[in-house]
Order: sequence, then C-alpha cells, then structure tokens
Amino acid sequence: MGMSHGYTGAGTDDDQSIRTVHRALELGVTLLDTAEVYGPYTNEELVGRALKGRRDQVVLATKFGLISHTGRQGTDSSPANVRAAVEGSLKRLGTDRIDLYYQHRVDPGTPIEETVGALAELVTEGKIRHIGLSEAGPDTIRRAHAVHPVTAVQSEYSLFTRDPEAHVLPTLRELNIGFVPFSPLGRGFLTGAIRSTGQFDADDFRADNPRFTGANFAHNLHLADQVAAIAAETGATPAQVALAWLLAQGDFIAPIPGTRRVARVEENTGADAVRLTGDQLARLSALPPAAGDTHNEAQMRMMERS
Repeated sequence: MGMSHGYTGAGTDDDQSIRTVHRALELGVTLLDTAEVYGPYTNEELVGRALKGRRDQVVLATKFGLISHTGRQGTDSSPANVRAAVEGSLKRLGTDRIDLYYQHRVDPGTPIEETVGALAELVTEGKIRHIGLSEAGPDTIRRAHAVHPVTAVQSEYSLFTRDPEAHVLPTLRELNIGFVPFSPLGRGFLTGAIRSTGQFDADDFRADNPRFTGANFAHNLHLADQVAAIAAETGATPAQVALAWLLAQGDFIAPIPGTRRVARVEENTGADAVRLTGDQLARLSALPPAAGDTHNEAQMRMMERS
C-alpha cells in the first residue's frame, strides 16, 4: 500500500484538530482516514480545511454507508446512496477525488456486487481511486474483489482484538489486499491510562462496552500491564509498543490511531522507530485473548467477524 501509518481524524475542536493534522503531515503520516458519519459530516469538513493547499501530500480515505441519503432505515450501500454520499464527501473534503473509499459496514440489504459495481463506476469516472471495505468477512471480501479489485480492508485489530487473524488476514494475504487496523490501541486500553471502570461519561461508548465493565475489565488489565512491562524494557511508551507489534505483523498493514492532540500524534508516529526483539514479539503475541465482546450487542450485529 506504500503507507507506514495513518491518522484517523477525531473530534470537532477545529483549531486543535487542524494543528494535529498538520503536525501529522510534518512527521511523515501519509494516510488520513475519516467518514461522513463522524459528526456527522463535520469531521470531513475539518479534514478538508486542514488539507487546503496540502491535498497531494496524503492518501485521503473516507467512508459511506452508515447514513442513508435515500430514506432507508439502517445501513445503506445501495448504488443510489453510494452516488449521493460520494458527492457530499467530495464537497466537504474540498477535493476532486477520494483516494480510498470504504463501505463503512456491510449492508445486508444490498448485494455486495451491486455496491462494488457502483464504486467501480466511480473509479472509472475518477471520483475515487481505490475501493475499500470495513469489518467485512472473507466471503464478502472475495465476492467484492471478484467485481473490482479491493485495495484495503479496515477492521479493528490490536493486541486487544485479535479476531482478524483466524480468517480475514489469511484472505487478505492471498488476495494481496492491504489491511488498515482501526482502534490499534484497544480504544485506549493498551496505553495503560485506563485503570478503573468509573471514569467514562454516559455518552462514552466504553460505558456499556463489555470489555470495559465488570470482571472483564479486571481480567483485561493484565494485558495492559504486560504491554507496559515490555515498554519499560524498550524505553518506549505502551502505545508505541502496541503499534510496533502491529507494524511487525506485515508490510501490508497500516494502522490508523485516532487522536485530536499533537502530543499523541508525535508519540504514535514514534512507534516506527521502535524495534521489538523476537522474544518481545513472541511474548506479546502469546498474550491471552481479551475478555468480553469488542462492542455491545447491537454494534456486533453490524460486523462480519468470521
């Protein structure tokens, strides 16, 4: 994919977030990732403002499908919605093309062949350059790839979420498709900064996330502690160790840690320089699975995790 690491635009504190994007570019980040549903819409506008005069420095990715512009309920990846969504994203991003356009979640109401057919037309028209999928399983990936080459698949993957290793990663290696892990820091858990379940606001998704509550949380603290132990050995931060482990899983992997702070971008990009030993990588890979589902029940139904 030609990308070492990426950045997911987050938050709506405009000045701070724009400074963060600019600093990311200075540090060599080559992939920016956003979506129409972030905000909704406001994050694409922010990224567009941040890239004014700098558009050609990055691979620009955004996503569609969680907002319906056709009046449907739920996910909507119908060809009509694809066309409506891309026009809105192009305008908000202030660009004439999107480098990597993802289906945000698989739409059970639209055959993937129809969605990818519509995306292929956008490639021909020059409005998008490459097609991506998010949280898609191997069967969907193969069906999509048979219609038009899929460039990248985006799914949650980290030492905190190892699900893709069983079926998705082997499929991507076989088909020569890039992998873009989101939440590579376990939604903040792997940084070691989260030590109690009582610190989440009611509107924080972690407040009802099974991995951040009850006995699961207590069990999962062991994972964060092991990452912190290896960080102490290397002189890196736990976040850098978690990212370095991901980067060591293959050259086709480009993690996208999301943040709105310059200091975090500087810390995250520093993971490129962290070299874990074979023993350290083996110890991290041998950590037990995290306890609990990665999302609440309603969110899990929107993902193809097998």
